[in-house]
Amino acid sequence: MGLFSSKPKIKVQTTKKDGFSGWLKCSHCSELIHANELKQNLHCCPKCSYHYRLSAPQRIELLADKGTFVELFGEYSSGDPLNFVDLEPYTERLKKAQEKTGRRDAVMVGECKLYNQDVALGVLDFSFMGGSMGSVVGEKLTLLIETAIAKRLPLVLVSASGGARMQESILSLMQMAKTSAALAKLGQAKLPYISVLTNPTTGGVTASFATLGDIIVAEPDALIGFAGPRVVEQTTREKLPPGAQRSEFLLEKGMIDCIVNRHHLKDKLSLILEFLTDDAHTGVGESEPLPDKLLEILEISREEKVPVSSTN
Repeated sequence: MGLFSSKPKIKVQTTKKDGFSGWLKCSHCSELIHANELKQNLHCCPKCSYHYRLSAPQRIELLADKGTFVELFGEYSSGDPLNFVDLEPYTERLKKAQEKTGRRDAVMVGECKLYNQDVALGVLDFSFMGGSMGSVVGEKLTLLIETAIAKRLPLVLVSASGGARMQESILSLMQMAKTSAALAKLGQAKLPYISVLTNPTTGGVTASFATLGDIIVAEPDALIGFAGPRVVEQTTREKLPPGAQRSEFLLEKGMIDCIVNRHHLKDKLSLILEFLTDDAHTGVGESEPLPDKLLEILEISREEKVPVSSTN
């Protein structure tokens, strides 16, 4: 018997049974976090509070009382009237996005209760072609606004979008005017509209309904603007100031009303809606300054601030 024959053999595993261990590196602070921990923390980094994107169903789950959301106009689906082809036909892009998300287009709209308050809620989903606004998105939002007017409901829209959908060309750009006109009618009906801006909100969405809210709320460190920072710098040939086009910068410049951490978002929306749907305050924000009570509601507490300042 050889000298080494009694030694145990070392088993070498050439392939991993599971390719994903559950650990992720935060894209902002580079700290390791576990996927379960991220999910339990509403998809915010537990180390730096960086807010990751939510899908439309996740956002609805966050804001709507459990079991109260009733989707409207879910049967609407985009066509291809221009027979548009870039690297691939538009019909193929739509098919892939629909298979990926399980939804027909980039927005979910419906009615729900938010802490027992009846609300018309619309949510853009960035995972569907970058949350781009095509004819169906514009139509569903307009129909939701008309439903809110007919049923005397306050409106909450949550934006996450790269802007108008290029594959629909002028048809997508027309949705900017269409949604804006519908919101003008909502204002004439003296019904409140709260716009929630998340990362990112850009392009034609920013240039239309996203920035027409009676109250504009943003999540921390969200990219908000018409064109992205790189495009702006290339066009103007000037370096943007640190943090430009981020929520904190826009709050300082007066473009948005408050920044709210995702953990406090439902509570804050409820307080604002409760105030704006009070008969004594209906129509607030049209011409007179905001009352002290509403300013107090919009005030950012230290706990809600998030210490992130990304310039990427």
